[in-house]
Amino acid sequence: MEFGISYNTAFFGVDPDRIGRFARDAEECGFESLYLPEHVALYPGAKIGPMELTPSLPYGDPLEILTFVAATTRRILLGTGVLLLPYHHPVVLAKRLATVDVLSGGRLRLLTVGVGALPGEARAAGVDYTTRGRRADEAIDVLRLLWAGGEDGVSFAGEFFTFDDVCSFPKPLGATRLPIHVGGSSPAAARRAGRRGDGFFPGGLLTPDERRGHLELARSTAIEAGRDPDDVQYTRWGSISLSVDDAEALAREGVHRVVVTPTSAEPARQREEMEELAERFALRRG
Repeated sequence: MEFGISYNTAFFGVDPDRIGRFARDAEECGFESLYLPEHVALYPGAKIGPMELTPSLPYGDPLEILTFVAATTRRILLGTGVLLLPYHHPVVLAKRLATVDVLSGGRLRLLTVGVGALPGEARAAGVDYTTRGRRADEAIDVLRLLWAGGEDGVSFAGEFFTFDDVCSFPKPLGATRLPIHVGGSSPAAARRAGRRGDGFFPGGLLTPDERRGHLELARSTAIEAGRDPDDVQYTRWGSISLSVDDAEALAREGVHRVVVTPTSAEPARQREEMEELAERFALRRG
């Protein structure tokens, strides 16, 4: 089982020195991957479930930050948790993602997408909130079509996106597609992961029964779609103080990767927490 770590700019800030130090510390401690969240726009009264989001939270653009992280690290994989896919035009996004992957030496391999849970954010982005799931499905198809397309161009005619004979270069480094993991806390997200995802990353506020049900739904949907459910990686949020016994229990559930977040915003203590987990699970591999 692999371990990723999340840098949440809303709470840790967007200071470049701190981001660079955090990323290098994570890499030196042996973490497989570093994740960034996204919010495009907040507003007074915005809530996710019972949690109200302060409008001034400094959510930095995850792809810009991951490009910066790529320049200050050598090995750590880059991920989003989650990129709000309906609020990005996939033709523009295909080029941005491929460019980050090329510049990072092929490390943007844990892109995780979601549909968003704030109606006001959708309105600000010019998206009908009720269509965001269908937009996300279509956007995934468009991204993969553009990455696989050649010099003759590719065409698409959908509900939200239409184009003819379009070429998108550069391509992901050494690949015709980037893995797309699906995040979210709803049955719809589980079904999307089963139908289209290279991985499933459920939300952290689900109950154990809900989480098990969603995983079963993702796997059964994959089978219905003619896919091997074992090809859909399973990522989970976890505590940075996770015990070895708890990690072994997650592995028995089929978890491929656990993503943790430091409890402290103080850089020295963050490093200590990383070191403690790295020692507990022998993350450093030479």
